[in-house]
Amino acid sequence: MKQDLNSQKGFSRKIRTIAVLTVLFSLVIFMGFGIEHGTTTTVVNIKAAEKDSVASTKAFMQVYKVLMSPRCMNCHPSGDIPLQGDDSHLHAMFPKRGVEGKGVTAMKCMNCHQPKNVPGLNTPPGDPNWHLPPANMKMVFQGRTPAQLAKQLVNPKTNGNKTMEQLIAHADDGLVKAGWNPGEGRTLPPLSHAEFKKEWIQWIKTGAFAPKDK
Repeated sequence: MKQDLNSQKGFSRKIRTIAVLTVLFSLVIFMGFGIEHGTTTTVVNIKAAEKDSVASTKAFMQVYKVLMSPRCMNCHPSGDIPLQGDDSHLHAMFPKRGVEGKGVTAMKCMNCHQPKNVPGLNTPPGDPNWHLPPANMKMVFQGRTPAQLAKQLVNPKTNGNKTMEQLIAHADDGLVKAGWNPGEGRTLPPLSHAEFKKEWIQWIKTGAFAPKDK
């Protein structure tokens, strides 16, 4: 009888040990996956944030100012011709979007927009990935109200198939950051990139609410 009791206790200890090891192993796998893909901190931060429609919409209105500035809106036109200049007029060369957003036939964006800004006043700004959004996901900013644009940005069907985590990461996209390095003769967005990123993350973390149009 005593031997049976000892056997049961030993078996129980083994079960507890296996359970603890299983939990620890699962945590290690989860953390390793997050670190490898750069998502652990982002996912935790989003889930930990409290939804706050007032704070969220307030942050988006700051974001909206940047997105509607020429540095952003010029590459998010309502038509298939990019806009140009601080007054957002149609591009003087009348290039077309094309299927991939990189131009058509011999008139490709990268013909003039080099990997870096061309030196000189009002010369073509540059980036290694200069392009408009593709034809099947135009992501229009021009003419959008705050409510329309906010809803568009959080919908994977209209934002380039991005998750909330990918939307946060998009603030540091190279072409996005190029808006703060537009070359000589062009105005900068109304917020610094650091301020824009802060408001962008605040908007998303607090629920990505859309402001109500007046």
